[in-house]
Parts: sequence; structure tokens; C-alpha cells
Amino acid sequence: MADAAAKTSRVGVSAMAGFCANCGKEASDSVKLKKCTACRLVAYCCVDCQRAHRKQHKKACKQHLKDEREQQRLMTSGLERPEGDTCSICFLLIRLPFKEHAKTNECCMRRVCNGCILAAGLRGMCSRCEFCRTPFTNDVAATLEKIQARVEKDDAAAITHLGNIYFNGRLGLTKDVTPGNRIVDSGCRAGID
Repeated sequence: MADAAAKTSRVGVSAMAGFCANCGKEASDSVKLKKCTACRLVAYCCVDCQRAHRKQHKKACKQHLKDEREQQRLMTSGLERPEGDTCSICFLLIRLPFKEHAKTNECCMRRVCNGCILAAGLRGMCSRCEFCRTPFTNDVAATLEKIQARVEKDDAAAITHLGNIYFNGRLGLTKDVTPGNRIVDSGCRAGID
């Protein structure tokens, strides 16, 4: 009974965690895992494990595909969303609110979705920008300097981002709504909605 509960708890993360959803074998040089071709959520070490696990996985797989299709339909229906609402790497629409589902990198001012951030992290690129490969820095002054350099080149995204930093009081700046609104307004005039 405990073994069955352990198997069901690892089903949703087996592909990301690197072990077989059926038997629990870890991926290694000798064991290559193959993901479910439909949902890409689970992985298997061999065809026998895939067949043995199919009854358990079939319902969750179909539900995941149905949810994904519905999500994509909802995100593409209705009003047109601006080009900036897509991930700069995978070009998929980013769910709203952006703060929860994406991140804007200060080095290149590109918005990257959490899925691409996770994929880059799994490839060992945790300390670099997912888009331009610039190393991240913890130095607030250097980050502000990068943003300011892009602002001086009239980059509308950088201007709007700097205004949002002032507006929210991030990166060591005191929260000041008036200059934040003024900067965001100038960014909008420069080309950002």
C-alpha cells in the first residue's frame, strides 16, 4: 500500500526529477529515460515499464492534454494580446499575472517564462540569463547601471522597467510613485504598452 502511494506521488514529477514513473529507477549513463510522448510529464526506463504503468497514467495523461488544449484555447481567444506577452525563448503566451509566471531579466530586458527558466536551470544555466547568457550579479549597483545604460539608449522596455522599479521601491531605491509614473509614461510613449 505504501509502495503504491509512493508511486502515485512521483508520477507528476518523474520526468523532471529523472526517474522512472513505474519502477523508480534513476536516470544514469546506462539507464536512459524516455518521456511519455503525449503529455511529457512522466518518464520510463523501458517499454515494459511504460506498458505496466499505462493503466495508472492514462487518465492523468488525457486530463493533462485536455487542460493544456483548454488553456491554449482560452489564451488565444478573445482580445489580441500584444507581442510582449510572449516568452522571448519559446514564444508561448505567458499567463497573467506576469509576476507569478515570468521574469524580466535586467541584462537584456527580455521576459522569460518560468518553464524556460526551469529548463535552463536543468541544463545547468542557473547563474546566467536564459536569453542572452550574461552572468547574473547580486550587485544592486551593477544591475541599476545595466538598466540605466539601456535607458540612455532609449530602450522602451528598460525605461518602463526602471519606472516600475521606482514605483515598487526595488533594488534599493526608495518607493516613489511620482517619478515612477513619469518614467513609465515616457516608456509608453517610446513604444511599450
